[in-house]
Amino acid sequence: MTQACLHPNPGWTGAASPFSPSPNPNLSATDMVGKHCILELYNCDSAKLDDEAFLRTAITTAAKRAGATLLNLITHRFEPQGVTGLALLAESHISIHTWPESGYAAVDVFTCGDHTMPERACAVLSEELNAARFKLKSFLRETPSEVAGADRAPVVAAAAARHN
Repeated sequence: MTQACLHPNPGWTGAASPFSPSPNPNLSATDMVGKHCILELYNCDSAKLDDEAFLRTAITTAAKRAGATLLNLITHRFEPQGVTGLALLAESHISIHTWPESGYAAVDVFTCGDHTMPERACAVLSEELNAARFKLKSFLRETPSEVAGADRAPVVAAAAARHN
């Protein structure tokens, strides 16, 4: 076992895994607001792609394995087929759109902060849907200059201070 595997946030270290691409060496955790993963799943189990209850469970599991906090989950099954799901996370979101007739799913996972591991959510969904192959694009969302140097007090507190 390598030291990188012992890191509390292996999704951020570039640990060897197809779901852990190398991070941008020029960015540190303080230079980013989060990590965004775009995942395409091919040759998936068509029955699972069309099973709304199954997908709700898979998304919930993916959020937990990523270390994220699930706030709400909405899904919709289309006729004659296909499901869209959106998980609202305290850290941002997970979305999935399925095309059972093509064995394809499009997934988007965005998490803010450095305590979550969105690649783990991607790995769970790939495994659960029995994807024969996948394409993962992962990138760090840089902290905008407006956020980096700004006072991060709650808006309500800042507004109250101005009125006093």
